[in-house]
Amino acid sequence: MKIALVGYGKMGHMVGKALKTRGHECVCSVDLFAEDATCRTSDHIKMAEAVRNSGAEGIIEFSHPASAVQNIKALLPLRLPLVVGTTGWLDKLSEIRPLVEVNKTSLLYASNFSIGVNLFFRIVSAASKMLSGFDEYDAAVFEAHHNQKADSPSGTGIDIARLVMENIPRKTELVTDSFTRKPEPHELHLASLRIGAVPGTHTVVFDSPADTIQLTHTARTREGFAIGAVRALEWLSSPSDSGKIKSGVFTMDDVFDSLLKS
Repeated sequence: MKIALVGYGKMGHMVGKALKTRGHECVCSVDLFAEDATCRTSDHIKMAEAVRNSGAEGIIEFSHPASAVQNIKALLPLRLPLVVGTTGWLDKLSEIRPLVEVNKTSLLYASNFSIGVNLFFRIVSAASKMLSGFDEYDAAVFEAHHNQKADSPSGTGIDIARLVMENIPRKTELVTDSFTRKPEPHELHLASLRIGAVPGTHTVVFDSPADTIQLTHTARTREGFAIGAVRALEWLSSPSDSGKIKSGVFTMDDVFDSLLKS
């Protein structure tokens, strides 16, 4: 499969290596700063033209929260399967969904493409649901990442917090800032740390007067994210169970459900 990479920083380079190991070809790489990118530009129109002219059959986007939405809007008219790994833009998802429909194309986004993290999501959901009936257990979420990460809290951390809230109904409000007062019982605290070269650590804590339960996922490298993104594009580019070309907005839940069935 011929793939275009939009965003060719550290993550983009890692995705480039991952797609080669899975038998694909990078026919276009777009980035403003990467000296080895085939197209160096910050212009969204020029970026889309470079992807179109490359003959790409699919696109993986790992850029920056500030440019992700404009990148997506420029790429959707190409009607190529598009996987977006950039986080920090989902508040604009309501703008993107209609454009996906109008262009009759497909987009898959995720806060994290790691198979292990997506397993962790399901473990957290199950544990939260089991503990929801025990009011003596409070809950909180913690995440740590490298000091080059542009957004805080992480998209994965937010997704984990939402899973906790979905399964513990008494937690109705997410707090991502530091507390200068006593937390309210209905608040779920999501704390972040940025330090060094940490690929990503996410912990869910359930605490009672008698004991503490901690669930933690620790990434050793970002290779799992890269391979997962390539696998996501492979899934998005393949026909649906009915044999039709996929169209619409998807998440890693759709990919993971399919992997579990196979």
